[in-house]
Amino acid sequence: MPSDLFGEVPASALPANRLTEPLADCFDAVPADWRELTESFRHSAVGQSLIQRVEQSRLAGDIIYPGDVFSALKLTRREQVRVVILGQDPYHGANQAHGLAFSVLPGVKVPPSLRNIYKEIQRDLAIAPPAHGCLKSWAEQGVLLLNTTLTVAEAQAASHAGWGWDVLTDLLIAAVAQDAGPKVFMLWGAHAQRKRALIEGHAQQHELLLSNHPSPLSATRGAVPFIGCGHFRAAQAFWARQGVALDWRLPLAG
Repeated sequence: MPSDLFGEVPASALPANRLTEPLADCFDAVPADWRELTESFRHSAVGQSLIQRVEQSRLAGDIIYPGDVFSALKLTRREQVRVVILGQDPYHGANQAHGLAFSVLPGVKVPPSLRNIYKEIQRDLAIAPPAHGCLKSWAEQGVLLLNTTLTVAEAQAASHAGWGWDVLTDLLIAAVAQDAGPKVFMLWGAHAQRKRALIEGHAQQHELLLSNHPSPLSATRGAVPFIGCGHFRAAQAFWARQGVALDWRLPLAG
């Protein structure tokens, strides 16, 4: 659906989570505590190329998700990061992705990987899953839900992988690992575990938790199945030793 049809169709017929502004404007809205990192990337050759490429695609009428590209950075203050959970790229369907890894907007069917995350939390901590898939409350208490690619074209999984986002998100991961204070890094699946080298130099203060990805294809397979990994209890115990309560419960309503 081309962008020039905005005035010709009912707003209800348009995806609420599509990108409707230039990516450069999204960079302008990054909170100050993260902006040193995002601005460094933005003014690099890779950053400029990415911004131009996304904008060209948007102006050509491509539907791009999510609308709030930097939601993870807006909801989780840099100095308050306690846990880092890495995803790959945003969901590519209408009204799904909203800038947090594994999370979907309220009212959207819970995706399979997130259902397995809920299943593991219930097995690990006896926390009943909510009826929605919005993880905003985790982000607000210091769980950085970061996809390694931050935009995607509608119905085209991984379509913006290789466009340059990895350079920025690697910068963010490395910075969080270097920042003062301990964190828990949950690295699920081979893609996330390739980021381990960005963390290991500072691992003496961090907890690294590795398992298979929670997708149905891998959640119960491999040397370290996701189902049964115990990561949520381990993260809770790690932060309890620091004197901080980490609560994995979500509001029952999204």
